[in-house]
Amino acid sequence: MNRSVWTRSLALVVIAAFVLAACATPAATQQPKETPTPEQVGGFQIPEVQAGKFNVAMVLIGPHDDGGWSQAHYEGLEYIQKNVPNVHTAYIENVPEGADSEQVFRALSRKGFNLIFGTSFGFMDAMEAVANEFPDIVYIHISGYKSNEKNFGNLFGGMETMKYLAGMLAGARAKMDGNTKLGYMATFAIPEELRLGNAIALGMRKTCPECTMDVRWINTWHDPVKEKEAAASLFDAGAQVVFTGADTPAVADVATEKGKWGVTYDWVGSCKAERCLTAPYWNWGPVYAKITQGVIDKTYKPGWDYFDADSGGLGLYGFMEGQTPTKGVSELPPEVVNEVKDLVAKSFKGEFNRFSVFTGPIKDNTGKEIVPAGAHLEQIDLDQFPEMGSGCKYCMKWWAEGITAELPQTQ
Repeated sequence: MNRSVWTRSLALVVIAAFVLAACATPAATQQPKETPTPEQVGGFQIPEVQAGKFNVAMVLIGPHDDGGWSQAHYEGLEYIQKNVPNVHTAYIENVPEGADSEQVFRALSRKGFNLIFGTSFGFMDAMEAVANEFPDIVYIHISGYKSNEKNFGNLFGGMETMKYLAGMLAGARAKMDGNTKLGYMATFAIPEELRLGNAIALGMRKTCPECTMDVRWINTWHDPVKEKEAAASLFDAGAQVVFTGADTPAVADVATEKGKWGVTYDWVGSCKAERCLTAPYWNWGPVYAKITQGVIDKTYKPGWDYFDADSGGLGLYGFMEGQTPTKGVSELPPEVVNEVKDLVAKSFKGEFNRFSVFTGPIKDNTGKEIVPAGAHLEQIDLDQFPEMGSGCKYCMKWWAEGITAELPQTQ
């Protein structure tokens, strides 16, 4: 073989060897493809939408399993998933009110969610701002007072009814125990807490005219430590029964430690402690499913949507189908328990509601008559919605008779 032929042959062998080596390179040594990183906004991972489905997102102020407010909403979201066809649901939890929430609502909107629920009073302004940027998305805000009557609506329910009935039970319990002092652990000085506190007091005085109620403001929706401390403070100050307006069942846990009674709130499963008397709670699922289907069908108009017990969205623990009254309730005089049962039944027929609760005569805690006999509050009196028409007549800027606290400056 001459030199030139040998050289060409050697070159071909070397090239073939390189080609074979490249083809035989193990997968582990190849450069991996980059996996898309989930979008992070303000420390929150923004969920993805699902193509071909109606996408619903929910923003929670607390953890989805808080045993109270946020868990009740989360279970409402699960209800949508199970009961509305062709829907995809997602949620983000522990979102602070204010600027952080606005970033989250905007990020969910950019992802392409069709319907977004915001479940805390302090999300209101953030949702309003984002709704104006995304007119094709529907935003439903829980517990506030704003709406553009286009794609941004307000939603809440007549919990005053169930708080009133719980107040009747608490008043009867305190009277039976020989200690006529109650307490209310309130969250923020907003109209919601005034009307619910007043509903409790009116119910309390129905069964215990001599009962009084103190109020402690904790300025948080969800803080298990602060909630326990405030509950303990009220019990130590002499309260026999303490209500909570916050998210966790802490008040019943402290009541059990103190040998007194607590009334929890928000979630059907919150009344588990031995000394839990009852729990006014939300059943958001049927309400959320109806709204979701209405948005899909284009029959739901965002505005000021305020539902009562006949919607199926409210409950009083121990008095709903399949529930047994707690030990603290079963020991009460039968006439009290039967009256509460009767009013619960009437509430589900639409015969007893929040306006029934606030029917005169009603006096404030200074002895002044606020609502005369035969008159009752209207929605604008309860919530002070300036958008709903003329000014309120019996504006909820007073404490009802029996409340010993000073009236706060409302937010």
